[in-house]
Amino acid sequence: MGIQRGCIYALVAMGYNIIYNSTGVINFAQGEFVVYGGLMMVTLTMSLGMPVLPSFFLAVIFAMIVGILMERLTINPVKNPTGLQLIIITIAVSIIMKGLAMCFWGKGSHYMKHFSGDEPLKVLGALLLPQTLWIMAILFIIVILQGFFFKYTMTGKSMRACSINRDSAKLAGINDRFMVMLSFALSAGAGAVAGIIITPIIQMDYGRGAILGLKGFGAAVAGGLGSSFGGVLAGLLLGILEAMGGGYISSHYMDAMALIILIMVLFIKPSGLMGGAGAKGTREI
Repeated sequence: MGIQRGCIYALVAMGYNIIYNSTGVINFAQGEFVVYGGLMMVTLTMSLGMPVLPSFFLAVIFAMIVGILMERLTINPVKNPTGLQLIIITIAVSIIMKGLAMCFWGKGSHYMKHFSGDEPLKVLGALLLPQTLWIMAILFIIVILQGFFFKYTMTGKSMRACSINRDSAKLAGINDRFMVMLSFALSAGAGAVAGIIITPIIQMDYGRGAILGLKGFGAAVAGGLGSSFGGVLAGLLLGILEAMGGGYISSHYMDAMALIILIMVLFIKPSGLMGGAGAKGTREI
């Protein structure tokens, strides 16, 4: 349970880091992309009866389009925005997206079948749902693909150049506005993947984005803002410690564990577990 939760937090944290690395923006609407991915997957598979694989990609594409629209309509038109203005914009977008999700999908929770059955598997004496294996495998694939994209593709290198010095990247001929838009699309896609793979286990509703976004943000900051590996590591640790806290202390305090761990990490190591390039941003927050 802790690992599966940790994988979700890690995916959400990766979404935060993709945008932060390219733009310096903390997107507080990231949790809503998780919700949109999960709810669209429910619509495609349960309501329209489509197979899982094409529904998976269509739901991710849908969330990426929403991410692009968000950047084009709210972030891009603002000239020389301050960090506070950007935070307010993303919070406002989050509220609007939540309202739209409630209008389209209603207030109730939505169920989706497991990818490959819901019969628990016995592993080393513990019972493990097959969906948990899907979650772990997909997180591993996403981490590998993201590392390859940013290290070995020209587009990924251009996005990294924008994150280091946007003005210099523009002088080198890089279309910085396109890179910002692409970062929002990729971030929305990562969030949608998290929503799709967790929906069979927790069910999805329009209001779940706030708590998932908060915990993903906690993982991103605790891991070192801007560090994808740190976000994954912190997300997994957060999920495991949260499950242990719920089991050994009380399940009522599980949702508070993210904030407690975040505060402890910031007191001991303000730059995060793998803090480096994002240390300045963490201090500003």
